[in-house]
Amino acid sequence: MVDAAADEPCHRVATVVRSDNDFQFKINSLPIPKLQPWEVLVKLSATGVCGTDMALAGGYLGPCREVLGHEGVGRVVQVGSGVDPGSVKIGDRVGIAWVRDVCGRCNCCREPGGEVRCLEQQNSGRKWDGTFAEHCIVPSRYVLTIPESDELPDELVAPTLCGGVTAYKALKACGATPGEWVAIVGAGGGVGGLGIQYAKAMGFRVAAVDIGPAKDSCIKMGADAYFDGASPATPAGLRKLTPNEAGAKAVIVTAGSGRAYQNALDLVAVFGTLVCVGIPPPDQAMSLHPLTLIDRGINLLGTLVGTRTETLEALEFVRRGVVKPIVESLNFDELDNLVNRFSKTSGKLVIQFKS
Repeated sequence: MVDAAADEPCHRVATVVRSDNDFQFKINSLPIPKLQPWEVLVKLSATGVCGTDMALAGGYLGPCREVLGHEGVGRVVQVGSGVDPGSVKIGDRVGIAWVRDVCGRCNCCREPGGEVRCLEQQNSGRKWDGTFAEHCIVPSRYVLTIPESDELPDELVAPTLCGGVTAYKALKACGATPGEWVAIVGAGGGVGGLGIQYAKAMGFRVAAVDIGPAKDSCIKMGADAYFDGASPATPAGLRKLTPNEAGAKAVIVTAGSGRAYQNALDLVAVFGTLVCVGIPPPDQAMSLHPLTLIDRGINLLGTLVGTRTETLEALEFVRRGVVKPIVESLNFDELDNLVNRFSKTSGKLVIQFKS
């Protein structure tokens, strides 16, 4: 990629550079995007790094833009000529998430909360340049305005825009009631760890399930119990904690592993719900005979990111201090080492831009 000419208004962006079996990010100088009448220009202050970004960069989720990122927060610095001044204005703090815009006309958009499944949705980093840049343009009608608050700093807003609201939405939809047991499979990851905190804040008892050295971090997040996902004794151990040894009322799978899904079925109580969040590779399908669901009355539910309203709900938990994202920050200048840092971070990695 060729750097922009010196006489153009430019900004720095991190672009994906792929080799035969790997990828990395390279910082380039490019022209600041020009606005359409309905768009706003946002100067980023922070952006989270999501596993989806890494999967897109690696080519596992189809075509994407060279500039990724979809957990961005910043301030509006320019508005298009056609933007309603009552909707967003210069200086507003806004969030830029995975869903950048929707059609508003398809069957999904017509369903309550269905906008996140819009058949023509525009995604940050997939169809449009994302937030791994100093500036980003977004449609004014879909940008999320976030009130300024000392209790809600930018570095905590960023990971909530995707990982946080994804965990919150899964728990909100899982069908469990306060006091009941919820198991989170993949609890040691970024979304899983946030899921523990949201589950506790929502009044659930939490069984964290993961593999490797995740126990201490899960207990620190607030889990009531921890189980090794690779142990054949885990289903029986979890059932012993639950009333009548029934199992978990809901099991939220945040791990992107076919084996994790397969094992999670044994954790679900009769008439419980298995909530699918993590996305395994294409060659890791779950083997399931319908009789398993029929005999035990198990519900299967798929959830993904939340709506803008649900994002504000998720942020309110953070503002109140009952959910505290564990964040590791790095400067934009360090993005050439992003892949290595991401693989070694147990919480959420957040890129911070110099003001």
